[in-house]
Amino acid sequence: MQALYDTLKQRFALGEFTQQRDDLAFLSVDAIRLYAVLRYLRDHEGFTHLVLLTAVDWIEDEQFQLTYLLHNRPKCQDIGLRVMIPRDPATMESIHDLWPAAATYQRELYEMFGIDFPGSPRIDEEFILEGWHNTPPYRRDFDTLEYARETYRDRPGRETHDPAAHMKKQLYGDD
Repeated sequence: MQALYDTLKQRFALGEFTQQRDDLAFLSVDAIRLYAVLRYLRDHEGFTHLVLLTAVDWIEDEQFQLTYLLHNRPKCQDIGLRVMIPRDPATMESIHDLWPAAATYQRELYEMFGIDFPGSPRIDEEFILEGWHNTPPYRRDFDTLEYARETYRDRPGRETHDPAAHMKKQLYGDD
């Protein structure tokens, strides 16, 4: 994987490289260069399968990290490209023309994180959260407790216990 990184480094300005295993590595790429690196990996290095596209909310840094995981079947290798984008506005270039399956991942990230992929097919259509009009639920500033209190009524007989104290009582009694 180091040889692949060296080849890529000759063609593109890249960031940090981390090799997890002999067959798995991650590298950081600027958002402006991502599309070109992905296309090069697909067309010239055999990474023809988009395994996943996911996001992490780094709220403290006011950024999202997008991770694109690609697989090279003949070599049994995976490479992840990590891209940091601002939380506001959360926008990234679509890659649905490189991998049509990316449109599904992009729709999910749009709905769950609020990350827009302009030009991606059906990006504005409801996908999972029909009728949702709140902060996207995977953003770390979404308050799940407040949402639950506003949305659901209290049910009689439900009590909240400190998990440690509750398990101690269950295991050892009232001593």
